[in-house]
Amino acid sequence: MIDYRDMGRIRVAIAGVGNCASAVVQGAYYYRDKDPVGLISEKIGPYSLSDIEFVAAFDVSRNKVGKDLSEAIFAPPNLTKKFYNVPRLGVEVFPGPILDGVAPHMVDSFKPVEKGTDVDYVADKLKESGADMLINLLPVGSELATRAYADAALRARKGFINGIPVFIASSSEWARKFDEAGIPVMGDDVKGQVGATILHRTLVSLFHMRGVVVEETYQVNIGGNTDFLNMTVEERLKSKRVSKTSAVTSVLPYGKELEEKGKIRIGPSDYVPFLGNTKVCYIYIKGRSFADFPVELKVKLSVDDKSMFAAVMLDAIRLMKIGLDRGLRGPLIEPSSFLFKHPPVQAKSDEEAFEWLRGWLRNLGY
Repeated sequence: MIDYRDMGRIRVAIAGVGNCASAVVQGAYYYRDKDPVGLISEKIGPYSLSDIEFVAAFDVSRNKVGKDLSEAIFAPPNLTKKFYNVPRLGVEVFPGPILDGVAPHMVDSFKPVEKGTDVDYVADKLKESGADMLINLLPVGSELATRAYADAALRARKGFINGIPVFIASSSEWARKFDEAGIPVMGDDVKGQVGATILHRTLVSLFHMRGVVVEETYQVNIGGNTDFLNMTVEERLKSKRVSKTSAVTSVLPYGKELEEKGKIRIGPSDYVPFLGNTKVCYIYIKGRSFADFPVELKVKLSVDDKSMFAAVMLDAIRLMKIGLDRGLRGPLIEPSSFLFKHPPVQAKSDEEAFEWLRGWLRNLGY
């Protein structure tokens, strides 16, 4: 049997050097000399966070293109808190395809370059960098740009992790493409460490487990970073609403019926600049319990939006590397089900998804 304990470094390329990328890069270095408090997983298989290195990055902002990644993650309009002094990485941020990655109302914030690149350019840079995988951290609503990066990963034969609500891993067409190319793909839309979606799923599951019939529910989120400004245009939110809603309705046998009746509403609500990277979530659930007595639950969750994202993405990166080590192809079902809102196969609960992941790792010898 092959010894997988010494598979070397995990070489990561990033598409979209925004607030999420800042938290991911800082986090990978922060835990090299800190206790693992706050991590979901200290070690996954043979891999620790110290095994991760960033070898390529792509963006379309004039504030970031051409800079070292260690500088670009702090360039405006990024406002993720600087919690680690990342050393100079020697990784230049390359220009990427613009397409729909910059919404018209975001031009002043993102300050895009005059002309973006194409899929072939990205694929060539991925090959030159020696990256194992490409992680997609583009703004919500970047449907065409995400597909371009997924195509580049295919051409360069690199693993692809889709962190946003564009359906790649959960699309049968894209799943087939990655399977035929012999490359693993993971996604879609990261489920935060203790974010709005996983909390909402847990609470709805609790109602159902205890025999309370959920009659209506909503989840609204507000924040002050460019993600929330980007999502003030409803057109950018189609896939986001589908992703977040399906993650919650899937835990109820009558979830689709609730949705069809208009009794569930989930998604971003407003942009509040002074909140910065703080995300505030309000969840409401109304149910019917024993003898038809009503139950109402109202919850407020306040978190740093990007730390919630980074904690999960750093696990996804290590799980993707394991998939690459073992020559897996197509969607990584079990890791996706635990870590993402809209995976190829949605588990009935996060506990079930966690058991799937543990079983997947056991089957691979970990």
